[in-house]
Amino acid sequence: MQKSTLVFLLLLLSALAFQVGRQKSLKAATGQVKNLHSLPVYYGYYTALWCGLPALLLLLLWLLFETPLITQMVIADLPPELASLPGDRLSLLINDIRNVVSGHIAASEPAIQLAADRYRELKGLSDLILSLLAVSLAVAGAAWARQRVVCGFRARNRVESTVMGFLIGSSLVAILTTIGIVLSVLFESIRFFQLVPIGDFLFGLDWSPQVAIRADQVGSSGAFGAIPLFTGTLLIALIAMSVAVPIGLMSAIYLAEYASRKFRAVAKPLLEILAGIPTVVYGFFAALTVAPFIRDVGADFGLSVSSESALAAGLVMGIMIIPFVSSLSDDFINAVPQSLRDGAYALGATQSETIRKVVIPAALPGIVGGILLGVSRAIGETMIVVMAAGLSANLTFNPLSAVTTVTTQIVTLLVGDQEFDSPKTLAAFALGLILFLVTLALNVLALHIVRKYREQYE
Repeated sequence: MQKSTLVFLLLLLSALAFQVGRQKSLKAATGQVKNLHSLPVYYGYYTALWCGLPALLLLLLWLLFETPLITQMVIADLPPELASLPGDRLSLLINDIRNVVSGHIAASEPAIQLAADRYRELKGLSDLILSLLAVSLAVAGAAWARQRVVCGFRARNRVESTVMGFLIGSSLVAILTTIGIVLSVLFESIRFFQLVPIGDFLFGLDWSPQVAIRADQVGSSGAFGAIPLFTGTLLIALIAMSVAVPIGLMSAIYLAEYASRKFRAVAKPLLEILAGIPTVVYGFFAALTVAPFIRDVGADFGLSVSSESALAAGLVMGIMIIPFVSSLSDDFINAVPQSLRDGAYALGATQSETIRKVVIPAALPGIVGGILLGVSRAIGETMIVVMAAGLSANLTFNPLSAVTTVTTQIVTLLVGDQEFDSPKTLAAFALGLILFLVTLALNVLALHIVRKYREQYE
């Protein structure tokens, strides 16, 4: 039985167990729900959980250990000359055997075909044993839970405890994943800083990470000064926010204070569609439409505009960020108590004066928090910059020149076959660490500002 089919069968058995537990509770209470400690649905949930969770846990453990065990058994059955291969060549051989099993390639020699047949046989046997054990465990768990269904049984407490454990486990998974990402980037960054001084990286003015394989080759020592990358990132983010903040804020003010309900119901979803457009589409738009337009307009005024410029990338990125600023600003403006507006009107203020002197100052902390989140989005954007701003690490503040950003260089450094002992590849992790710290600081600052707003007006 395929594992997807097994999961579907376990879900079906859990649904049946729910009905069995519910009906058993009603039968035990002789139809009087008030005789039960918990509602009948909780007895159904309790029975369903004991039916599904142990079997799913068995399935998860089986998935963790199945492939290594089958691989070891297949290696043990290989001819001695193949089983004694070095580790890297043996790994390639096992990969070929798995590809033969999946049908992606044909066996290049009889020994590989025999090993593939053995692998397929063990895999089928494993699926059969797993199916029998999982179904048996599910049925046994449901039967055991059904026996415990009596009037005084605290089913609601047990179900809520299980759900609470699941929520805590989910939170731990998210936290541990974040810690794992940070530690992996940190350890590789430390390896990079052992090869390149951190001062040269943070304050160097030249970025040329090409490192030759042999010491006698030209360019055997690369330059890893990240200042041009930071400058390009800040330049494009500044252009983007110069577009996104005014347009997003003004549109939020109009939608929140001036627009009718009918117009708002149509305009706000249309505006937020911009947030759902893939960034690669924005990149194509920037590279094929905006950049040539800026170059042609610059030529009409006698300006030298690069075919890939920070201005083109920043303008399109600003359009992409408009929904973030507009939506968050609109929410915070609407959160301002109506009593503040009514008080301003009572004192004789016009609507525009009320917006400028009462509503915007009251919503300003939240608006600033939304803007900082938009800045984080701009700093972390990659695709638009790759397609519209270029890959040249130029130390310039000219928006008409080609520049590059931190995220673009991370992509460039990790493209293709790379050795993770090279400073060129390890530089990507150092850039990622700096980018992580910057965006983390911006997000923490934004959350701090929003929290102060909530404390004041909630």
